[in-house]
Amino acid sequence: MSRERVRRGVDRLQGTIPPETTTTGYLLRLSRPRFWFYLAGPVVVGVAYGADSLATLFAPIALALFAYFLVPANVFLYGVNDVFDADIDETNPKKDDREVRYTGDKATFAAVVASGLLAFGFVSVLTPAALATLALFVFLAVEYSAPPLRFKTTPLLDSISNGLYVLPGVIAYTAVAGELPPIAAVLGGWLWTMGMHTFSAIPDIDPDRAAGIRTTATALGERRTYGYCAACWLAAALAFSFVHVLLSVLLLAYPVLVFAIARSSIDVDRAYWWYPAVNTLVGMLFTLGGLWRLVYGG
Repeated sequence: MSRERVRRGVDRLQGTIPPETTTTGYLLRLSRPRFWFYLAGPVVVGVAYGADSLATLFAPIALALFAYFLVPANVFLYGVNDVFDADIDETNPKKDDREVRYTGDKATFAAVVASGLLAFGFVSVLTPAALATLALFVFLAVEYSAPPLRFKTTPLLDSISNGLYVLPGVIAYTAVAGELPPIAAVLGGWLWTMGMHTFSAIPDIDPDRAAGIRTTATALGERRTYGYCAACWLAAALAFSFVHVLLSVLLLAYPVLVFAIARSSIDVDRAYWWYPAVNTLVGMLFTLGGLWRLVYGG
């Protein structure tokens, strides 16, 4: 898929959102529509591998988790981020054409809080293991950006804490299977998110340094950050080899791609915006693998 096609598709999606001047339009932009499937996609994968029948794919709990992690969880996650990064984002050029800046509006703050509180609606329907995982997601979603821990300002911890993106898949798998997924799958997913997070921080190196923010990417610099991302993705592929060799092979696309970007003249600011499409494609193939297992076994 060409960059131009991806960009046109994203622009069409953006065009369906109400104007930024409306509360709904502002909140939807704050929730980063391009990245909705970073949280909702793992739910689909988790259900596909945790289900024991086709009917389970559409169980009420599976649909409810998908709905929550598609929009409300993104409003919560990115809203907390924007609240505590308002000063930094004033000089971040990424906010100019693809995202919105937090305005301090009370209605927006209330919507962010309400989106987080919606997670408590699952208390009576999830297993203890799934609830513990959901609690970990909420904790990391808040403390990644908020004091006192503010993981995003501590090199390596900013990367490790982004394992929160795999947790919706763990929650969904556990909700439908009644048990936690294989530890190798959780570890592989966590390592993948570490690489993805740090790669996404490369375009922010200069603005973060200017603002005095320390991250894994600012500490390593652009060239070494490429190597870090490749190492995370290679480790993720290794972990998934204990789940299924084909999943491992699929993840090898990431270190190959980052190597190609590092060796070419491609601007990382452009390459960064390819990844929603790349991740959606890989997630789709992961899901098809789960559905194949469900229908044909093996």
